[in-house]
Amino acid sequence: MESKLKLSEIYDKNINFIIGSGASFGLFPVLQVPIKDEKDTQQTIETLATYFENKGDSGQKSKTLLFMHYYKTCIEPILNFDFEAVNGDATKKAVLDNYEKFIRTILYILRNKKNDDRKSCNLFTTNYDGCLAHVSDSVIKNGEADFILNDGARGFFRRYLAAKNYNAYTKQSGTFERYSTQIPQINLIPLHGSGAWIKEGDVIRVDYAQKDELTKKCSDAIPDIKLFSDCLNDSSKNISDLEKIDIEISSSKFWEEYNKLPIVNPTKWKFYETVFEEHYYQMLRYLSYELEKPNAVLITFGFSFADEHILNLVKRSLANPKLQLFVSCFNQTEVDLLSQKFSKFPNVTFLTDPVSLDFTKFNEEHFTKEKKESSTPAGSAT
Repeated sequence: MESKLKLSEIYDKNINFIIGSGASFGLFPVLQVPIKDEKDTQQTIETLATYFENKGDSGQKSKTLLFMHYYKTCIEPILNFDFEAVNGDATKKAVLDNYEKFIRTILYILRNKKNDDRKSCNLFTTNYDGCLAHVSDSVIKNGEADFILNDGARGFFRRYLAAKNYNAYTKQSGTFERYSTQIPQINLIPLHGSGAWIKEGDVIRVDYAQKDELTKKCSDAIPDIKLFSDCLNDSSKNISDLEKIDIEISSSKFWEEYNKLPIVNPTKWKFYETVFEEHYYQMLRYLSYELEKPNAVLITFGFSFADEHILNLVKRSLANPKLQLFVSCFNQTEVDLLSQKFSKFPNVTFLTDPVSLDFTKFNEEHFTKEKKESSTPAGSAT
């Protein structure tokens, strides 16, 4: 039976989201690949990276080729993406439109909160594509909504990231200070890094306009790997076929540049840079703290819980009986998989669709202010 999420029941909860790569499908590829293993099991960049890493030295070359492919097909397009050029592409524009609907529904919820001092929520994301920041900018530019997107950075010409900044809020007062109200705020928390992050000594600088020079150096370290990529994208091939491919590469040159990237790696979900790694664990602690609050809600979309740090943290947090977890599942296979992971917890609800739950259906059927609900909180804004 299909479960529903009723917005009217979460207005005054402590609301959190985790948005994964499935939300950006259509702009950027997801980590799933067509190739299978010998048991005909579907593979992802994560599972293959772990497989090759566990083979030690014998799997090192295949692992390097895999990450070269991952960089060329997933990372480089994200870091060099031009949001201004999207309007001419209907498929890509539809993805950004879905992000905008999502943000607007969040703002609708925040406006309907009865507690004027709690008009905020936490938007955790494992994406580093900048979609949420770009779309939020567009909504603010249109002048239809007054809100703050707090990405944890402070500064003027140069903005620097600090975990403490997520605890700051802004209030709007009248001309004669006879009233004040908190401006709705969305805390944007990239868990796996961001294309806008730059390591600067012992701190992280945030610059959404940057085109980092190290991406060019990383590209220059990658030879022609079409043979490997073609095999990876062939559903009739398996892992053993990948391991037979022999392409001359310079592993050390590639890894030297790749390991400077401000992103978490899809194998053991780790950063190589200590500065990024420290911030990652600070944000995990922040997520844990938020989920332990009274009447906390966590809604996920496009997120497979492949990151074991996040999975285990959420499982521990589910010991809080007041926490409600809503997990969006793309298809029945994902329902079956995630049902096993959360089988011991009664406070988990799976959001599904009879065919497949993409971002459009999520916005239209589960997370939308237009959905017919039984009631609207008294005195709510419209």
